[in-house]
Amino acid sequence: MFGFRLSAQKPPEARRITDDVVMRFDHVYEVDPDKMAIFAQQDLPAWDTHRIIDSRWDHLAWMHQHFADKVLGMPDLGLNEDGTEPEN
Repeated sequence: MFGFRLSAQKPPEARRITDDVVMRFDHVYEVDPDKMAIFAQQDLPAWDTHRIIDSRWDHLAWMHQHFADKVLGMPDLGLNEDGTEPEN
């Protein structure tokens, strides 16, 4: 039997990034739950959030393997590592 207590797997409190975005886990951005009035955000256990993120990375790797001749990084796009344009 599989089971868990949500209280034992409660995600950390959200940190505000912008007016519309919060972050509970590093590099995992979410729409502010207060903005979702019509369809409320479900309570997900922390392990399920990590499972979803890992699956996204697996899917991205599969897409790169099957459809990309080359994966471009920031320098290939003419951007600095932080995503800003170089000063020229």
